[in-house]
Amino acid sequence: MASVPRGAAGVRRRAVVGAVGLAAGALLVGCGGAARARGRTAARPRPADGVTLRLPAPTGPHRIGVTGLYLVDRTRRDPWDRSIPVREVVVTVLYPARTVRGCPVARQMTQGAAAMFRELDARVHGLPRSGVNWAATATHAHTGAPAQPVPRPVILYSPGGGDPRTLGTGLAEELASHGHVVVTVDHPGDASEVEFPNTTAYRPTPYRTTVFRDDPRRHPERARTMIDARIADLRFVLDQLAVLTAGGNPDAAGRALPEHLGQAIDLERVGCYGHSAGGTAAAEALYEDRRIGAAINLEGYLDRPADRPGRPGELYPVARHGVDRPLLLLGTDGFTGTQEARRELERSWAAMLAHPHSRTRRRQLDHALHWMFTDYAAMAPQLQAAGLLTAGARRALVGTLDPAVSVPAVRHHVRSFFARHLSRRR
Repeated sequence: MASVPRGAAGVRRRAVVGAVGLAAGALLVGCGGAARARGRTAARPRPADGVTLRLPAPTGPHRIGVTGLYLVDRTRRDPWDRSIPVREVVVTVLYPARTVRGCPVARQMTQGAAAMFRELDARVHGLPRSGVNWAATATHAHTGAPAQPVPRPVILYSPGGGDPRTLGTGLAEELASHGHVVVTVDHPGDASEVEFPNTTAYRPTPYRTTVFRDDPRRHPERARTMIDARIADLRFVLDQLAVLTAGGNPDAAGRALPEHLGQAIDLERVGCYGHSAGGTAAAEALYEDRRIGAAINLEGYLDRPADRPGRPGELYPVARHGVDRPLLLLGTDGFTGTQEARRELERSWAAMLAHPHSRTRRRQLDHALHWMFTDYAAMAPQLQAAGLLTAGARRALVGTLDPAVSVPAVRHHVRSFFARHLSRRR
C-alpha cells in the first residue's frame, strides 16, 4: 500500500480479521429486530471456539449506535475491475445514540470474514490460524439505535492499504462516544475483503477481495490508482452524507436507516483521518476538498512512489503547496521497512512541515510500530498473553508499548485534535 513500508512481505493479504466487520446486512437491522439480530450477531461463543479478543471500551459519555450504508457512484467506473460500470463503496456510521434499549451489540466482523481470515490470512504477521474465535469480538456499538437529533461533527476514516475499515473500530468508537459521527470507509478492490448487501449483474457475489499481492509502492501506477480512488471515494461519501442530511436515503439497496441519523450530521464541521495509505488520502483530500476542515495522517507517505529506483518520488500537492487548514502528522519511532522507505516518509513529511505559516504539526509515539494505530494495538498483546503469538511477532506488529499506554495515547492525540478544530462551525 502506498503508505505501508516496503519490505513488509505479504502485508496486503493480512487481517481479514476485520474484513467485513459490522456485517453489511445486520447493520441495517433496527432495534425492533433485536431478537432476530441477537441470534446472528450477539450469540455467546462456545468455549470450544477458542479465545475471544476484546476491543478497549470507549471513554466518552455517549452510548453508540451503528449502521451501514451501501453507496453507488454511477459517475465512475471501478478503478480495479473495469467490468464493473459503477463505483461501489461500503461504509459504517457510528454515532451518539438517543437510546440503545433493545438494540443488539454489533460484532466486529461476520462469520464469513472470520472463516476467510483463518484460511487465508492468519499466517501473516504470525497471527494464529486456530485457537481464536475471530468472529466473537463484540464492539460497543448498538445496531440500528436511534441517533440523538443533535448536529454533530463528522469524521471520515480511511484504513491502511489493503485493510478493512473495521481494523479501526476501537478508535472510531472512542470518537463517537465523545460526540462525533464517524464514517469508516471500505475501498473495494483495495480492502482485504468487502461484503455487500446484495449481488448484481456485474458482481455475482456479495464479496470482493483485494487485488494487492505485495506492497503497491513497488508498482507506481497501482499506487497512484489506490490513492486517487480513495480520495474520490471520500469525496463521494461526503456527497452522499449531504443527501442524508437533506432527508434522503443514500443507501443504494434502499434499506431503512436509524431514526434521526440525518439530523445528527453537521457537514459544516468535517474532519478526516486515515492510517498508512488512508493517511495519505486523508491529507490530500484535505487539500483538494474544502468541505474538510481538519485531517490527521497516521504514518502515511506524502509522495508518490518513484518511477525509477533511487530517485525521489513526486510530492503530492498537499506536500508541494501546503494547506491552510489544520493537519496532524502522527507517527511512530519504529516505522518499519527499508532505509529507503524511511527516507521517503521523512522527506515527504519534512516538505509538508516546511511551508511558511503552516498549520501542520508533527507528533511521535515511541516504542511503537506502524500497526499500533489499528485494533492490533489491543489484540496483539491479548494473543501473546494467550500463548498464540510470539513476543517477536507482537513487537513486529505494534511494538513493545503496553496497550494500557498506547491505546489511550493514540486516542488522546486524535480526539483532542478534532475537538480543537471541529468545535465550531466554519
